Amino acid sequence: MSGHSKWSTIKRKKGAADAKRGALFGKLSRAITVAAKEGGGDPEMNPNLSLAVQKAKDANMPNDNIDRAIAKGTGSGSDGSEYEAITYEGYAPGGVAVLVDVLTDNRNRTASDVRFIFTKNGGKLGTSGSVAYMFDRKGVIMVPADGLDEDELMLVALDTGAEDVVRENDYFRVTTEATDFMAVRQGLAEAGITCEDASLSMEPQNTVDLDASTAKQTLRLIDALEENDDVQEVFANFDVSEEVMAEVAG
Repeated sequence: MSGHSKWSTIKRKKGAADAKRGALFGKLSRAITVAAKEGGGDPEMNPNLSLAVQKAKDANMPNDNIDRAIAKGTGSGSDGSEYEAITYEGYAPGGVAVLVDVLTDNRNRTASDVRFIFTKNGGKLGTSGSVAYMFDRKGVIMVPADGLDEDELMLVALDTGAEDVVRENDYFRVTTEATDFMAVRQGLAEAGITCEDASLSMEPQNTVDLDASTAKQTLRLIDALEENDDVQEVFANFDVSEEVMAEVAG
């Protein structure tokens, strides 16, 4: 079992809990606002906005919230906050490479917060370019496996441009080039195939195997980063055995 993939599953469940208390909605709104500001308020003409809106809908974010976030980005809303996208790079315990995508209206505050989180949890913030080369931008679509014919999924996914389809416990993981992501997702939807989670991701080229102690430290760091309001996504290149993940979860 891939610890990285297991962590992705944990994050989806965690995301659902966050949505109930509003934390996730705030981050999704911010992403929509920035996408609308940079590329316009029409999702059909702005692929980044289309993706941000789809992620919000996947999290059951109300349409009114989505519309308000778009309005802020196009200048017709009341919030004049200026957000910028920044990616921080660093290392978690065990030499795990970590990428942290943020949207912030205060670069100095966020840099200080991220550095503190890394240091407090046994990691180290690096310089720009220190770990980004270890990852590739990919589209990742998680499809529930229950009742789904693998051959049918494989045929539809590959015909619409997917790179690979892999079974991971209760899910099929469909991987695409970033440029083919929306087309593959649309193709699956048109074929009646349910996508539980779909996003652009930074996929590691290689992974670092962790023991239970180091895995706990790494996950603690990642959780702390994700709890920061400015952090949108966290990507890491760790791997653990099934036995170690069971020990960590316990």
